[in-house]
Amino acid sequence: IMRVVILALTLALVAPQFAAGKTHVYSYEALILGGLPEEGLARAGVKIISKVLISAVADNSYLLKLEDPEILEYSGFWPKASFVPAPKLTSALNNQLRTPIRFEYTNGVVGKVSAPADVSETVLNIHRGILNILQLNVKKTQNVYELQEAGAQGVCKTHYVISEDTKAERIHLTKTKDLNNCQERIMKDFGLAYTEKCVECQQRGRALRGAASYNYIMKPTPSGALIMEATVAELHQFAPFNEMTGAAQMEAKQTLTFVEIKQTPIAPIKAEYLHRGTIQYELSTELLQSPLQLLKITNPQAQAVEVLNHLVTSNETPVHEDAPLKFLQLIHILRRASFENIEAIWTQFKTKPAFRMWILDSVPSIGSPVAVRFIKEKFLAGDITIPEAAQALVAAVHMVTADLDTVKLFESLVFHDKIQKQPVLREIVMLGYGTQVYKYCVASPNCPAELVKPIHDLAVEAAAKGNFEELTRALKVLGNAGHPASIKPITKLLPIVGTAAVKLPLKVQEDALLALRNIAKRDPKMVQDIAVQLFMDKEIHPELRMLACVVLFETKPPMGLVTTLANILRTEENLQVASFTYSHMKSLTRSTAPDYAPVAAACNVAVKILSNKFERLGYRYSKAMHLDAYYSPLRVGAAATALYINDAATILPRAFVAKARSYFAGAAADVLEVGVKTDGIQEALMKNPTDSENVDRITKMKRVLKALCNWRSDISSKPLASMYVKFFGQEIAFVNIDKVLIDQAIQLATSPAVQAMGKNVLKALLSGTTLQYSKPLLAAEVRRIFPSAVGLPMELSFYTAAVANAFVDVRATMKPALPEHFNIAQLLKTDIQLQAEVRPSIAMHTFAVMGVNTKFLQAALIARAKVHTVVPAKFTAKLDIANGHFKIEALPVVIDVKILCSFNRVETFAVARNVEDLQAERLTPLIPDKAASLQVSSETSTMTDSGDSNTNSLVNFPTIQQLEKKLCAERLGISACIEIASENAAFIRNSLLYKMIGNHSVIIAVKPAAIEKLEIEVQIGPKAADKIIKVITINDDEDAPEGKPILLKLKKMLVPGLRNSTRSSSSSSSSSSSRSSSSSSSSSSSSSSSSSSSSSSSSKLQSSRSSILNLMEIIVYKTMYVYICTYLCSQMICSILCFQVSQGISKSRSTASSFQEIYNQARFLGETLAPEVVILVRAVRKDQKQAGYQVAAYLDKATSRLQIILAAIAEDDNWQLCADGVLLSKHKVNAKIAWGAECKEYKTFITAETGLVGESPAARLRVSWERLPKYIPSYLASLIPVRKMKNSEKQIQLTVVATSERTLDVILKTPKVRNIFLLKPPQVRRNNNRKKLFTLNGKLPSSKGFVMSVYCFPAQCSMVRDTLTTFNNRRYKNEMPISCYQVLAQDSTPELKFIVLLKKDHSSEQNEINVKISDIDIDLYLEDDEVMLKVNEMEIPLSKLPYQDPSGSIEIRQKREGLSLKAPSHGLQEVYFDKTSWKVQVVDWMKGKIGGICGKADGEIRQEYSTPSGRLTKSPVSFAHSWVLASVSCHDKSECRMKLESVKLDREVTLEGHKSKCYSVEPVLRCLPGCVALRTVPVTIGYHCLPQGSHQNSSDDLSSNLDQSVDLREKTEAHLSCSCTKDCS
Repeated sequence: IMRVVILALTLALVAPQFAAGKTHVYSYEALILGGLPEEGLARAGVKIISKVLISAVADNSYLLKLEDPEILEYSGFWPKASFVPAPKLTSALNNQLRTPIRFEYTNGVVGKVSAPADVSETVLNIHRGILNILQLNVKKTQNVYELQEAGAQGVCKTHYVISEDTKAERIHLTKTKDLNNCQERIMKDFGLAYTEKCVECQQRGRALRGAASYNYIMKPTPSGALIMEATVAELHQFAPFNEMTGAAQMEAKQTLTFVEIKQTPIAPIKAEYLHRGTIQYELSTELLQSPLQLLKITNPQAQAVEVLNHLVTSNETPVHEDAPLKFLQLIHILRRASFENIEAIWTQFKTKPAFRMWILDSVPSIGSPVAVRFIKEKFLAGDITIPEAAQALVAAVHMVTADLDTVKLFESLVFHDKIQKQPVLREIVMLGYGTQVYKYCVASPNCPAELVKPIHDLAVEAAAKGNFEELTRALKVLGNAGHPASIKPITKLLPIVGTAAVKLPLKVQEDALLALRNIAKRDPKMVQDIAVQLFMDKEIHPELRMLACVVLFETKPPMGLVTTLANILRTEENLQVASFTYSHMKSLTRSTAPDYAPVAAACNVAVKILSNKFERLGYRYSKAMHLDAYYSPLRVGAAATALYINDAATILPRAFVAKARSYFAGAAADVLEVGVKTDGIQEALMKNPTDSENVDRITKMKRVLKALCNWRSDISSKPLASMYVKFFGQEIAFVNIDKVLIDQAIQLATSPAVQAMGKNVLKALLSGTTLQYSKPLLAAEVRRIFPSAVGLPMELSFYTAAVANAFVDVRATMKPALPEHFNIAQLLKTDIQLQAEVRPSIAMHTFAVMGVNTKFLQAALIARAKVHTVVPAKFTAKLDIANGHFKIEALPVVIDVKILCSFNRVETFAVARNVEDLQAERLTPLIPDKAASLQVSSETSTMTDSGDSNTNSLVNFPTIQQLEKKLCAERLGISACIEIASENAAFIRNSLLYKMIGNHSVIIAVKPAAIEKLEIEVQIGPKAADKIIKVITINDDEDAPEGKPILLKLKKMLVPGLRNSTRSSSSSSSSSSSRSSSSSSSSSSSSSSSSSSSSSSSSKLQSSRSSILNLMEIIVYKTMYVYICTYLCSQMICSILCFQVSQGISKSRSTASSFQEIYNQARFLGETLAPEVVILVRAVRKDQKQAGYQVAAYLDKATSRLQIILAAIAEDDNWQLCADGVLLSKHKVNAKIAWGAECKEYKTFITAETGLVGESPAARLRVSWERLPKYIPSYLASLIPVRKMKNSEKQIQLTVVATSERTLDVILKTPKVRNIFLLKPPQVRRNNNRKKLFTLNGKLPSSKGFVMSVYCFPAQCSMVRDTLTTFNNRRYKNEMPISCYQVLAQDSTPELKFIVLLKKDHSSEQNEINVKISDIDIDLYLEDDEVMLKVNEMEIPLSKLPYQDPSGSIEIRQKREGLSLKAPSHGLQEVYFDKTSWKVQVVDWMKGKIGGICGKADGEIRQEYSTPSGRLTKSPVSFAHSWVLASVSCHDKSECRMKLESVKLDREVTLEGHKSKCYSVEPVLRCLPGCVALRTVPVTIGYHCLPQGSHQNSSDDLSSNLDQSVDLREKTEAHLSCSCTKDCS
């Protein structure tokens, strides 16, 4: 009975108790193992064995002491290998481990922890791992419950189950912890600030999972409970791709077993106990400690100097294979060094360039405020240059860990005078300041708003002063920072109701809006509200609304918000906004990325709400495109977004943004984003008098340069363009290409210093110069550190480091030598010989680590990838510009040295090491060498199973599949080999992770074999014939040799005599000698070739078989080589002969009427003409055999014929390519291309011509053939789905017809297909009944401007009779008032460059046009049915035309039956006026900047009827009348007797139950007082109504009504003609 009572009491007080004055003794064992879960593979781990003594020293205060501690290491194949003691490490840590620590303990809960100062944090964390076992939150009334419990890993969700064993008098307690469900998780990330957590990606599985289970057996005692045994099992699993594809894991195990109770307490030590925290793990030097190497750092300065010396001396040329590892070692040492140590190293080496470079590249990678402080102090002291400071600061911004000290350092740099005087440095520092704030706030979500207050003040000051450049810079900083406190100041710069931002430039408003994107990651709801307000406001600029759409979708809006956007689009009048938003929604419907799945679903609904008419909007309108792909089994994905904002005014988009996003292991990141804004580049290039389209290229280039010069001198010019670059969501650079930047660039380029530098470089080349440059880079350092139950830290990390090296030795000689002061003309007359040796090399190491990492010991699984590439090159170039001779020779660097050597190796291994015995490092490959030694359990083993596992349950692994291959090939005397060796763990599980694990190597080596050098030689001009090696003759017989091409090749290879039938011969001196000796040399070479081929076997059949086997290699090799040579040579020849051909056409015309006639006159031009150009590409072999290709080009100016012959120069090879082209006219070119043996195997014919289809300019390309390799026609036909058409079986035809200025019809015919494509920017005009395809009799009219990429189309407005067609091609009847001018078109910019007025004369009712441009007033009118002209009220007789103003920018001339005025530099392309019609054309860059009854020329047909006040009306009559220049009184000089006024509705209206009076909100044309209307027209206008009795201004006060809303629409009468009395006022 007493036992039952004690057990019941213990259940109520189940918390462990330790009696006062006594010592409880336990045996303790803890281990950590990491690796793959299968047995037989290598693992790494650590074991700690000790006795644990616990005794009470006071109420709730206890001492814990370790006795006989021992540390063991493990690196071997589990479970056969054994743990190995580390006696030196145990001895070094023995005093710390044996030092008692003090802790508070109340009712099973561990409180404060205290320890002497000499106990390191690492050792104290091991004690915390033991205390973590004692942590028990026992509830007295519940046996099953859960809570958030504090422990060594943080405050995590814990589940308790308590049961009793009455027979054994034991209490069993089990608790489990979900380490992925923690209120406060002890974890430190490094290098992950730019990534976003993808919650949706982790719903199917996390990359890192962790759980722990605790099992207790306790014995009840009268005072509480005694822990008899406690076991802990903790498992962390890391699956980079997916759990189903396998995962690496780390398991920790603890065992605490009761031994005895001693009657004496633990003897206290004489030391001061300091409060050292709680049971929670404390980070110490983990971030300073690299998991890749374990160094015993005793003197950081001396050790850093030693590594520096090694890096400099070992990486002169080429870069050392292990240079990246040494670079990481230097970074590791510098992280442990003090600021004074780094300064001392700098002082020692700052005068040595090589050492100086390595120090400046290493310091930013330290990653602490020390790096920023060092860079700051050295720049301010003048020790480093501006380029060095810029490079170091850019690296520091992204490598330094952000904390308050770092943020303050960057803030001090932002406002430092010396930094502010350097624009480049200021930009880097300011953007970097925003980045540091962002990174700090990611780590500390409650970061204070004071961090961004200095930038807020800067923005307010810049806005007040109108310094928009500074304001833009401040906004970009706030955008990088992404702090929610910036929402309010940013909102003040946006055109939202209640702000004064409407007056700000559009560029500032756009930057303010884009600055909200990073803020949206922290506060999406606030940003959504702002973006929706901007999008809904149809009064603001469309470009800003489209950017609001972009920002809104980046916040991942909910279904309701997306549906709201769809409803707005249904009534959207701006087609640019409608097209952009609809395309954005449409592209998002196809998204497969998990985080955008809700948005994709919402967009699917929204698109169905909208009409599909938006899909018909072409690419003239703004578009947004989003493409992504996500593969769930591997948890990887990528997304690409392209946005372009367009308008009708430009050919180039107004803005273009491209962004790339990636997904990996449950995280997402915006990797790269580039944005370009073309502000004024087109206007600058086109704001210039246009020349004829027939002018040559030089004239056009001069026109462009002139346009840029004019742009620089124009004070009002806006920037040409702007650009920004974002990396991982942070803007790292931006540039505005404006006059200031260009002026600075010109000033720099023309400065004496730069000119002197150029001369010094030339002098250095002449005297010989050697350059040595090395560049190290820590490309990636991503780490996650978290504690284990044992108290040792676990780490997952990823590193990539690279070192690039370049050695350059250049020497130049010139004959004759240049004088001291020379010019370019003298340089061009000099024979230049350049010798250069270049040895670039790169070494890169990538590491992935999972394991234990402390400054005392490391036990980890490491995957290491190495890349080492060396590409030495040595060449000689000879340039004789005066004689047109160019020669390049590529030589071996040294005999038997490889031209290219690339070594790539991947290996995975387990490593265990300790700092006290670094020589005893134990490194084990993950996969054993022999598969026979591998055994695996039928079920996955746990890492903590004992080594004596049951062998009966083991099964053998399948045989390891090892891949070892070596492939070599030799061509043109160059040998290339690739060696591949691979051994992985796929024999265990066929998944990507297991395929990556193991050892892999790839070695690529390219070296010269049988060649001495490679040559490329070009000779232009009369000496070209001297360079011909192989003389070519072409037979008159056009018939191809018998048999099929492939059989012909076989016949040539098997029958040596066939090759001797060619007329080709070889010679190196002259044509005659080579012709006489060709047969003998050819036969001797062929006989030697045949004898060598048969030497390996006496059987002819074996020889034939070997020849056949070599055939495919020869065909593939030759095709690739010839293609490269043909392409390079054709580029050279075309650039050389293009000018000569054009000159020949203008001087002479061919008398022959067809290509065949010209061709028959001379099959081979080489028989009568010397070549214009000869190009040789050959390999100079050691056996003196010829190898390579020869290209000769012949030009017959009399017939405008160009012939190019490409031939193999080998004596026994008669393969040739012959290309003939004839320019029959300016509109037609014929060409024939033949190739194969003597150019007779395959033939193609090409015809290119231009002409007219009806009245539309067109171009046609026709390709036909007689014989082609079989795979070419079948491949071309398979490109398009087959449908039967009666087309030619051996012809492809492409026809392009410009049916309008922006519409192309494309017709493609192949042997099996006929397709018609219609390219339709604004609209499509289909003409399927076109009977006459081409008319080539007449010349193409030059005014058509056929080359669309060169000619920018103007906007045109015209009127025939009373029907007016606007710039946007909308038609309406213009009800014109008599004698009143209407504004046809005017420049709506502040410059007001022109205005075109239209008036109907009161007597004849004929149209008159008045043009006011510059200081000239021009009238075009009819008199006696003749077109008349007045300039500044002076009549100009038509006989004196053309007329030009003094500046030459305005021209008037007769055209057809009327007059044409042109002033393109003022914005007017043409004003044409005749008896029955007129038309106005404005230049392309004025589109969207025009007002008048012709519209804005902005492509927005839904917003066509825009009045001068900006109000949109639905009535064309009201629209046209709003642009009438009305009179004020009858005393005005004009004959117009009308005015615009707001009229009152002539009837009562009841609205909302109230009688109301209504006034028009649109202007109505009415006669002046004292005048009577003679003619009227009905017009429907809008009215605003007020209740009767309310105050209202007089109805003629138009301005008071224009801003009112429209309550109803009614018809009224507008006056067109008036009769006035003398009483008219």
